[in-house]
Amino acid sequence: MIPTITAFEESPDRGQGLARDMPVRWAFEEVSQPYEVRLVSFSAMKESAHRTLQPFGQIPTYEDGDLVLFESGPIVLHIAEQHAGLLPNEANARARAITWMFAALSTVEPVIVQREVSMYLESDQPWHEERFRLVEDRIRSNLDALSARLGDGEWLDRSFSAGDLLMVQVLCRLSGSGILDSYLNLATYVRRGEARPAFKRAFEAQLAVFAGKSSSQAENDA
Repeated sequence: MIPTITAFEESPDRGQGLARDMPVRWAFEEVSQPYEVRLVSFSAMKESAHRTLQPFGQIPTYEDGDLVLFESGPIVLHIAEQHAGLLPNEANARARAITWMFAALSTVEPVIVQREVSMYLESDQPWHEERFRLVEDRIRSNLDALSARLGDGEWLDRSFSAGDLLMVQVLCRLSGSGILDSYLNLATYVRRGEARPAFKRAFEAQLAVFAGKSSSQAENDA
């Protein structure tokens, strides 16, 4: 049976590879696992049929037979545990890779998302500039530690793992901010991840959804 995931019918990121189905697509591509995608509209995401799969009305979800999962992190972990290529065989190295997965989603990403919220939803508030500076300072504090840990290594712990997959995906959210410009090794690390053939295939698959919607809209407007 081929697993099925859900993704935005119309992604807010307009095909930039930042929607939450991207790391799941990337994981599937890394392990050469075919998958199917069911596109979901914003209204359908809030209906009971989808909330049965994802209680919070978000994407992605994962369905494989009787197994239903939600949240990109656990889905990527499940894929990595079911297929060789994303987690080391040696027990300690495997545990470290999983630790980096949690670090990406629990430590590094939340404050980056706070920056996005501040930019798009709080810019009209009188305290916006002060809060924005504080958030960026927190981001840089995390990046200082991450940069020091990565050093001149290619990946966080010798070979590429699901930890790198999620960390690169999280750092991609800083694209265009200029923040990574101060961290040459992290900027190179992100480019190294984006250069992987599996990343490119996943990105193109996600972009195709936006391109298809844009083409359909253009035809309707003609």
